[in-house]
Amino acid sequence: MITTEQVAHLANLARIALTPQEIDKLAGELGIIVDAIAKVSEVAGADVPATSHPIPLTNVFRPDVPGETLTAAQALAGAPEHDGSRFKVSAILGEEQ
Repeated sequence: MITTEQVAHLANLARIALTPQEIDKLAGELGIIVDAIAKVSEVAGADVPATSHPIPLTNVFRPDVPGETLTAAQALAGAPEHDGSRFKVSAILGEEQ
């Protein structure tokens, strides 16, 4: 059983402002979740491997191999404005630099 004090403590750690009604509701909901996990744990035997996903997944990323890169001049060639070594952009949020 998850107590309201535990929920309030976790909300405080996560810096989440909860009303007393939300704390009561979450305590009940989290209690149901903990009970469901306990039921699954009872059924899962030692011969059942732990899984995080029902379908086996493989890494689909390519190897990270360095390739040819643009020179500074090539990168700046298409820029609307630059100072020779950096892109020039307008100030944002009214800040002048």
